[in-house]
This record gives sequence, structure tokens and C-alpha cells, in this order.
Amino acid sequence: MATTNLTLSVPVELRKKMEQFPEINWSALMRRLLESQVQRLALKEQLIKQLDSEREFDKEALRIGDEIKQRAWEKLKKEGW
Repeated sequence: MATTNLTLSVPVELRKKMEQFPEINWSALMRRLLESQVQRLALKEQLIKQLDSEREFDKEALRIGDEIKQRAWEKLKKEGW
């Protein structure tokens, strides 16, 4: 897997606090956090596209339902209702 470097700027106070935990691989932690966030955003995008698709389906179903009701009403009117 090819990699690239990313430089982050953090406030001095945060860096000092991070240094209190030398056992933490901050680079690996940030990489996992970034991967997780990207996966969540990709899933969110996929769900939004699916919802948009379902909305279009719902609109079409409602249009067809309205058309059927209109035809039924016209038929009933012709029959004297």
C-alpha cells in the first residue's frame, strides 16, 4: 500500500499533553481515526443517494396512484355515481 505524509498542526498545550503518553503511537491513532471518518462519510453519502432514489420511486408511485384514482373516479361518474 502506497502512503503519503500528512502534517498536522496542534496547539503547543495539546502537544505537551500528548507527550505525557509516549506509549501512544499518535500517527497510527490519527490514521485509524481518519480511516474511520472517511468510511462514515462514504456510508453517509451512499445512504443519501439511496434515500434520493427511494424518494423518486415514492413520487412515481404516488403519481401512478393518483392516476388510478382519477380513472376510477371518472368511470364511477360515467356510471352515475
